[in-house]
Amino acid sequence: MFSDELKKHRLIPVVVIDDAQDAAPLADAIVSGGLGCVEITLRTSVALEAIKTMAKRTDIVVGAGTVLNIEQAKAAVDNGSRFIVSPGMSVSLVEWCLKNNVPVFPGCATPTEIQLALEAGLRTVKFFPAEQLGGVKMLTTLGSVFQTVQFMPTGGITSENLEDYLAIKQVVACGGSWMVQSQWIRNRRFSIIHDEIQRVVKLLH
Repeated sequence: MFSDELKKHRLIPVVVIDDAQDAAPLADAIVSGGLGCVEITLRTSVALEAIKTMAKRTDIVVGAGTVLNIEQAKAAVDNGSRFIVSPGMSVSLVEWCLKNNVPVFPGCATPTEIQLALEAGLRTVKFFPAEQLGGVKMLTTLGSVFQTVQFMPTGGITSENLEDYLAIKQVVACGGSWMVQSQWIRNRRFSIIHDEIQRVVKLLH
C-alpha cells in the first residue's frame, strides 16, 4: 500500500511554488535535508511544471495537493505526480483515482466524510484542517471510532505539535508547510529549508 511508503517518511512538505525554476533547488534542499516526499499544491500556474521537474528524480516521491477535480488529477498524473491529495471528499475524484491506480487522500473533517471515504474503498484519508478541527484530541476521538482508518493530518502542523500527532497509532504521516515556507522559496533561501527539514528529521529519529 502507498500509505506504507508515506509512513516511512512520516512528514510530507506541503509546497506552494511561484517560480518553476525553484523546483530543482527546492527538491535538492528537501532530499539533502533528509526527506523523500513532497506535495506540490495546485495553487499556482507553475505547479504542474514544478511537479514535472521534481518527478524526474528517483530520490523523491512527488504528489499533487489542492486537487479539486478529475481534470486536475489527470494533469498532475500526466506530469509525474504519484499521489493525489484533495482538501475535501469528492466521490468522483476518488473513484477516478482508484480506477486508475493512483493513490488518493481526500480531506475529511467529519465522521460522515470518513464514512464516504470508506464506502468508496479508501482506508487512508487526510484530516484537514487538523488544528482548526480540534487537533490531536479530535483525531484521537475519530480514530477510536474508525479503527481501520489511517490518517494524514494537515493544517496547522508545526515542529511543536508534530510528535503529538505522530504518536497517534493511526497517523501514517503529517503534512506541513512550516519547513518549506513560500517566502523562503521565493527568496531562494534553500539553505534555511534544508536546515529546518534536517532539524525536524532528527527529532523524529
